[in-house]
Amino acid sequence: MFQFLRRRLVLGLTSLALTLGGPPLTAQQAAAQTAAAPVTVFAAASLRNAMDEVGKAYAAKTGKMVRFSYAASSAIARQIEQKAPADLFISADSDWMDYVQQRHLIVPESRSDLLTNHLALIAPAASPVKLRIAKGMPLAKALGGGRLSVAGPDVPAGKYGKAALTALGVWDSVSGHLAQAENVRGALAFVAQGEAPLGIVYDTDAKVEPKVRIVGLFPENTHPRIVYPAALTAYGANPDAIRVLAFLNGPEAGQIFTRFGFTLLPRPAR
Repeated sequence: MFQFLRRRLVLGLTSLALTLGGPPLTAQQAAAQTAAAPVTVFAAASLRNAMDEVGKAYAAKTGKMVRFSYAASSAIARQIEQKAPADLFISADSDWMDYVQQRHLIVPESRSDLLTNHLALIAPAASPVKLRIAKGMPLAKALGGGRLSVAGPDVPAGKYGKAALTALGVWDSVSGHLAQAENVRGALAFVAQGEAPLGIVYDTDAKVEPKVRIVGLFPENTHPRIVYPAALTAYGANPDAIRVLAFLNGPEAGQIFTRFGFTLLPRPAR
């Protein structure tokens, strides 16, 4: 597959040169031209801290920088649909990766599930609130007239959160008292800044924000499994993206993800 991608990139750049009226590029010239630019990774907002460290580790090992853009997976998928300049996409759920795959915007053979995570109920660090996460829990009462901070309904964290609250039978009691953010880090910020008494984020988000604490974790059987799939975009023109994807699946990146609280999923066979 990787050799096929390299051939496709060379042919694409040669075609571009002809379109612009310049002489055809040799294979070496095409590879050098595309490899000169950093690989651009569009990644789910919850990956920011871990991916920044992965990028540093990759640069230290290869001497090449990686450029990151973070947002809600839903927003990224729509950007990719508009052919935004991404070489690699990492989503926080399978649905949005399926969305771009169905539109032939990723290389299916490159797709792999990297990580999983846990869903957490959080409160400001100084909050005295105590709540056992269980069916019928008094979540609305615990809000004390405030709002529950969550990611928007199209965002993976928002979908996982709604599913969990529905399974626990408390969604109807709080659905009219939500503070919806554009991504999970926005939901985290509402609680960290004291604008919401409780929020639902990933536990990895809470672990990097000292202004919040974890009240409890939602049982995994209350929501779809949290999965972070990664794939090359179908139109990306940087051959180094293959190497970055391989690094993400490798042991060095795995140690970084684990340090930030993510759980590794089985790696694809090499």
